[in-house]
Amino acid sequence: MDAQQIFINSVGRLRSGWRVLIFIVVYVALLFLLSTVVRVGYAVGLQLAPGRNLGGFTEDFIFRLILFASALLAGYVCNRWLEGLPWRAFGLTRHAGWWRDFIVGSLIGVVSLALATAIAAAAGGLRFIASPRTMLWQVVQTLFMSALLFVFAALAEEALFRGYPLQTLTRAKLAWLAIFLTSVPFAAVHLNNPNVVKGFTFINTALAGVWLAVAYLRTRSLWLPLGVHWAWNWALGSLFGLPVSGITTIAPNPLLHGTDLGPAWLTGGSYGIEGGLACTIALIVSTMFIWKMQLVSATREMEELTSKENPVVTKSSVSITP
Repeated sequence: MDAQQIFINSVGRLRSGWRVLIFIVVYVALLFLLSTVVRVGYAVGLQLAPGRNLGGFTEDFIFRLILFASALLAGYVCNRWLEGLPWRAFGLTRHAGWWRDFIVGSLIGVVSLALATAIAAAAGGLRFIASPRTMLWQVVQTLFMSALLFVFAALAEEALFRGYPLQTLTRAKLAWLAIFLTSVPFAAVHLNNPNVVKGFTFINTALAGVWLAVAYLRTRSLWLPLGVHWAWNWALGSLFGLPVSGITTIAPNPLLHGTDLGPAWLTGGSYGIEGGLACTIALIVSTMFIWKMQLVSATREMEELTSKENPVVTKSSVSITP
């Protein structure tokens, strides 16, 4: 292999590994830039209106928005400049069947989480009580407000981990390597969460990365994994009242209140069900279901844009629905 082949592949493109590295650099630069702009703006705002804080929910929402914008812009830049691909190749446009992918994914997310809780509850590890009727309005607020935050949190992580790195390696016929290289970092970033369970937290989150990557590969679009991801978290925190990756502040008034009775190896203890065996079983079952199901599939356009290096891009391939 000569020096040029180290950088350029057989179709004249920069090799996928270098493309991923460039994406990481662009993402970090954009994250730093956007974070700095927001911090400066926030500091100026405090000077103009001292004593007025945004509040925990708003700050968290803005943080997720910055992560999402950074990953989205970095993905678009790399798609366009490194591979000559249009915006729709990223998988977040209103392509044919996008709404079906999102709805099916959301249903899978809720059912998969319900399966995990059912396994733990059947073994005597979880107990649930309903919120009192006097708290109905607070519960409704939690269900809607937390849904908004969970959608944007999932968007940020999907755009980063199932976005350009997974997609460009898939075009290079390295899909299974891409799953590994995106699932391991996905698991690693969750190790700083509160109440981490050694071993299970990393394994289950890495399995979740595989689960979501399989959802992407099934449709070659981000709408299915987005639906799966946000709905799992929403059901976990807002419907069942359990910690979401160790975090308990996002859904203060859930529909149900879950009590962990242990053992922690099954239920995840204070980290939540994502730190236990019940979650492992549910993720494996759900991953197999997504891979085999016939409810959704990739459109011809998305298959073309994500299955090979240097795909032919034509205006006639565009397929958009309301």
